[in-house]
This record gives sequence, structure tokens and C-alpha cells, in this order.
Amino acid sequence: MTLRVALVGGPMYDGLYRMLDGLDVEVVVQADHPTLNRAVAERLARGERIDVLSTHSKYAPSQTRWLRPLDDLLAPSLLGALAPAAIERCRFAATLWSVPRNIDVRVLWANRRLLGTRAVPDTWAALRTSDLPFGFPGRESGLFGTFFEIVTVHGGRLFDDALRPTLVSAPALHAVETLVVLARRATADLPSWHYDQVDAALGSGRVALAAAWPGATRSLRAAAVGADLEPHPYLSGPLGLRSYAGCHAWAIPTTCGDLDGALRLVERLCSAEANALEAASGAVCAHVAAFAAVRPADEIDARRLAITRDTIAAGMITYPPLVRFPAVEDAGWSALHRALRGELDPASALDHMQAAASATRPLPSAAST
Repeated sequence: MTLRVALVGGPMYDGLYRMLDGLDVEVVVQADHPTLNRAVAERLARGERIDVLSTHSKYAPSQTRWLRPLDDLLAPSLLGALAPAAIERCRFAATLWSVPRNIDVRVLWANRRLLGTRAVPDTWAALRTSDLPFGFPGRESGLFGTFFEIVTVHGGRLFDDALRPTLVSAPALHAVETLVVLARRATADLPSWHYDQVDAALGSGRVALAAAWPGATRSLRAAAVGADLEPHPYLSGPLGLRSYAGCHAWAIPTTCGDLDGALRLVERLCSAEANALEAASGAVCAHVAAFAAVRPADEIDARRLAITRDTIAAGMITYPPLVRFPAVEDAGWSALHRALRGELDPASALDHMQAAASATRPLPSAAST
């Protein structure tokens, strides 16, 4: 039976799919994650067969009604080879709904030729007061995630202890104002950028600074200005360095028509061979031994790896596991996007975010389900 799979797509992810070569597999969707999520939701809601899908630790809680629990399906040896922290990020309500592919944190890349003798900003405040063009996603999850980082490093929260949205606050206002200032300094099309467009702008020399996921490393260093790029720790604030983070992962839907085949494919995608291929792009693969075997290509790559490991150890922040998180994220980035385009002032953007996010309740977490 031909396996039907739905995959996250883009330069950071596509290299791994060489593991599908020669297999009886039909790719029914391959797209950036927001587009993938919408397509998968539509297909699974109408009962369409998908055997294996790409998901993410922050999105899987919203998909549990369509996913098979994996605790009793996957071999202990498979799970034992993966990073325990990554496994835990793929659990929701004490159940494993997905199995990790990689761990994502952001590294700041600077174009030394464009900076000249100027120092690389190490804080959001220093970046804001500089004249350096900084690239960041102007839409979708990347925009909301950047907002989350700035809010958090300035002592704010997106949710209170009862998981009610708390999007109107002084740190949140400062975050929106900062994003607006940075967007105006960059190119006019920044509000249309997703992650791949940020990487392309950095790699072509259109911006002096940008953060990137580990999986973008190989393509950035091979880009037109790759020789000018140098890695630095991500931007800090009063509470230190914080990078919003998570795990890309594999899941098996309830509409799967060939469970044995799906399990074999997941096992293949979680193998040491697959994880080594993933790590070749610069990604932090979830397989402990495969990542431990990674050797830096040169001094710059060694520095990047050290920064990445330090950020994973001390700088990761993640959203609480919320069943309705995609709706909150959509409400957030949509209002932020309008602020970047000058359609809303920062305070009004926060009011829109709060109203829309509050309308998505209830928002149960693992502790309340």
C-alpha cells in the first residue's frame, strides 16, 4: 500500500526527504508549517487518509483529536536513542503524540562586511538604538515568536497561571514598538517575509543581521555573502538571552490506513542515518548519538555549534501546551502584521490581539486535560 505523507517543506527541511527515495510514498502536502497545518486540518477533518505527517511540539496539542498516541506503538529502543528533553516536549497530557525530528533554537548571524567596525548588538535595546537593518519574519509564526521573545526577556508573559491571555502589558507594548522600529529600518517588503525569506535576505546581503534556525546553516554559508557571515549568541534583554524554541516531529494520524507501514517509515525517519542527514544541514537532530558525532566544518561552524548548545542549555523558551494555540498565534501575528504595515498603532494591535485570543478560550493545557 502506498503511504500518504504530509511534510513541512523549505530549504531547511527538504534535504532529509532523500530518505524517502525508492519508497512507495505519495507526498500529499509539502509546504511551510502554517500552510501545512491548515491543509492537514482540512484533510483530517473530512477523514482523508494521511499515514504520517510532519508536526511540531507547539502544534501537536491542537491536533490530538486526529493523532494516534505513540507510547505503545514505538519501540523503547527508538525512543531511548532520542534526546529525553525533546521527547518530553512532544508529550501532552502525559501522552506522546509525536516523536521529535530536531530541536530548534535561534542563532544570530551578522554580516561583517556590512557592519564594518561596528560591534554586533547583543541586546534588543542595543539593536533598536543602532542603525543596522535587522531581518525577521513579518508574518505567521515567526513574527509571533519574535514578539514572544522580546516580551519574555523584558519580564512579560503571554499567559497567566490560569492560561488566560495577558497580551496587554508594558513589556508587550515595548515589544510591538520595537518590532515596528526594526521593520521600518529594514526593507519595505519585510512584512511579507516568512523564515525562508529572512534567510534569503541575510544570504544576499539585504540585511546586516538576522536570526536563523540551525537547519539554515548550510544554505546560509553557501549563499552569495556566506563568507561575510559570522554567528553570535541571540539577542538578550534584562532577563538574559531567550530564543523561542521547539521540536519538529513526526506523528501518525487516526486516519492512517497502514499502521505497520507508517511505523516502519517513522522508524526510518528517526534512525541514526536519517538524523545524520538532518544534522548535515546544521540542524540539531534529536538522535543523541548522531548529534554527538557532528564535527564542525571549520572555526566558524565550531562557534555556531557552541552557541547553539549554550542556547539549548540555558536560553530556550516554549509556549505552554495549548489545544487552541494555533488560534492564539493567528490572532497575534495578524495584529502584529497590521502594526508593521502601519494599519494599527502598537497599543491598538495589543487590544486586537487580546480580544481575539480571549475569544479562543477555553485553552486547556496538559495540567487541565
